[in-house]
Amino acid sequence: MHVTADGCRTRGWLEFAGAGAPALDFVFTVCDNVAGEVCPVWPGQPMTAHWGVADPTLFEGTDEQKAKVFFDTAMILKRRIELMLALPLASLDRLAIQREIREIGAC
Repeated sequence: MHVTADGCRTRGWLEFAGAGAPALDFVFTVCDNVAGEVCPVWPGQPMTAHWGVADPTLFEGTDEQKAKVFFDTAMILKRRIELMLALPLASLDRLAIQREIREIGAC
């Protein structure tokens, strides 16, 4: 499967935490080096979890090895998203959902 990155860009936190930002239900940080950083106060108090993965752009190796690292990173995040989407959100309270999404990041 090929997913295009057309139109995608890096976005700063303030774009989502500032005035006029869209309402968020969940915020996931994925960069492995931000786990200990203080997150901003998100409007609406969305649930948060750190799902850190190594930055595949930092990997050095052959093109084939780099492709594998990017693929592996995508599969880790895909699996975590699938686990989250499989949660019975309608029957869990907010604290249970928060606990579950944080545990998913530990997988």
